[in-house]
Amino acid sequence: MSHILCKTSDIEDPGSKGFELKIKRKTQSIFVVHKDGGFFAYYNDCPHTGATLEWQENQFLDLDKALIQCATHDALFMIDSGECIAGPCVGEALKSLPLSIIDDTLHLDI
Repeated sequence: MSHILCKTSDIEDPGSKGFELKIKRKTQSIFVVHKDGGFFAYYNDCPHTGATLEWQENQFLDLDKALIQCATHDALFMIDSGECIAGPCVGEALKSLPLSIIDDTLHLDI
């Protein structure tokens, strides 16, 4: 099943955007990061506590927009892999989601 998220131009590069979707009959919070022309999607759950990650609406990145940052414990995650490189969950990772781009539109493929 494919969920249409948004146009690729709706997310700045670098930047991020959150979404609420019904996945497998359950509403899930996810987010997409746009960095260096690539798009990366993850569930909006910190592996340390399960807390949502964003500082403010659609703000999932650190001040330099180089890493994903958890607002609860300042854990830092690689954008391209979701791997935690600093904070209480080092070595763990965000759960990624498959994306595709069709006609400049982001699709979540689950």
